[in-house]
Amino acid sequence: MGSLSAIAKLDLFSGFYNTINGKLTGTEKTRHGVNPANGKPNPEVPVSTPQDVDSAVAAAKEASKTWAKVPWADRKKAVLGYADALEQHASDFAKLLTQEQGKPIATAELEVQVGVQWLRELAKIELSEEIVQEDNEKQVIVRYTPLGVSVGIVPWNFPIHLACGKIAPSLLTGNPIIIKPSPFTPYCDLKLGELGRSFFPPGVLQVLSGDDNLGPWLTAHPGPDKISFTGSSATGKLVMASAAKTLKRVTLELGGNDPAIVTKNVDVKAAAAKVGGLAFFNSGQVCLAIKRIYVHQSIYDEFRQALVDFTKTLKIGDGNEEGISLGPVQNSMQFEKVKTFFSDIEKEKWNIAVGGVNEEKPGFFITPTIIDKPAEDSRIVTEEPFGPIVPLLEWNDEADVIARANNTKLGLGASVWSNDMEEAGRIARKLDAGSVWVNTHIELDPHAPFGGHKESGIGYEWGVGGLRAYCNLQTLFLKKSASEL
Repeated sequence: MGSLSAIAKLDLFSGFYNTINGKLTGTEKTRHGVNPANGKPNPEVPVSTPQDVDSAVAAAKEASKTWAKVPWADRKKAVLGYADALEQHASDFAKLLTQEQGKPIATAELEVQVGVQWLRELAKIELSEEIVQEDNEKQVIVRYTPLGVSVGIVPWNFPIHLACGKIAPSLLTGNPIIIKPSPFTPYCDLKLGELGRSFFPPGVLQVLSGDDNLGPWLTAHPGPDKISFTGSSATGKLVMASAAKTLKRVTLELGGNDPAIVTKNVDVKAAAAKVGGLAFFNSGQVCLAIKRIYVHQSIYDEFRQALVDFTKTLKIGDGNEEGISLGPVQNSMQFEKVKTFFSDIEKEKWNIAVGGVNEEKPGFFITPTIIDKPAEDSRIVTEEPFGPIVPLLEWNDEADVIARANNTKLGLGASVWSNDMEEAGRIARKLDAGSVWVNTHIELDPHAPFGGHKESGIGYEWGVGGLRAYCNLQTLFLKKSASEL
């Protein structure tokens, strides 16, 4: 189903097209994103029409008839070949990712590597038939069959990794997929579609670029059978409402307001550096980034100073420059949203421990910022900024800090920081979140399920459960003799 030599001449920096039914297609209307580090326009990309959506869905429907019958081993081989090809072009994909998303080149290279890893590791999972009961009279078997056509809606913060995290389970389980990238970051995902033409039959992996109309067209279309959406909780509710009209299956990975609880039993300097790095990773534009830091009263002042010292070492700038720790906020809309938190500083009388908006650079830059002891009901504590600004809060009573950490409609991730494993485990088990870490945060595993509690999501991605989410479950009741009724 393709070879590395067939894609050796893939040009990642020009010619951006939709992939529909195995062909690269343009559109009459185009648009472009901008480089968030300098505001310069990126190349033109398609603006898909309802007709493009119809064409892609029809091609996927047709492809599903045969792709579902391809043996699992052959589907796996195709996905692994695709992973090898992405790895071969990793350097150029990383450069393109920095150009469109803004993250430092080292972080971009890491994202491509993680995308390759997810393709390969998810391909190691196989959904086999399960015999759940058998005796002399009957056998009961559970099996998993493809849903049909899936749509993967990918956000702008990790366009490669999150696209690969949807492509692999969908294709492995026999479901053609249509990827819809964010209008802010369409470039790498369009090239992922172009790359896939060498490894998958027409209609199996398609990518459509568009404006804000494209997502609703796809979620409302009667053709697809499943929507896998990663994005904000507000948009996730709209996706679910739209999908409900045709009873599409949905997996929603939504926003977070992740707390980090730092106990008195830590190496303060080391813990502060780790917590700070995970709060500001990707300029805070991570659903799983630490959004609230609760520090035990006995070490609060020392921890705050250590966190400030670490934060001052972070260098922000164009991701192509040497030694850059953090790039810009990805787009003007998000930049303006994050700045609204800074506009609250004077009104709310917040104390800035370090940071502030950077007005000197031409791009969407915000210096990593720590707000010292804001009110528990202030926006910086209760909302998700999705930018490099984080509140530092004090605690003294364990039950109280657990209650404060859980006092949110969101429940994506949480972490506990302590050298006392009994204490850490006790607190961790009481936190309402889909992923809870001890002495780390954001670490993920393609073999482990990932999803949120409360308004942070519906369903799970990755792992065995993530693959099952692309399947219909069927139970076979096999009576061994027709005469024994």
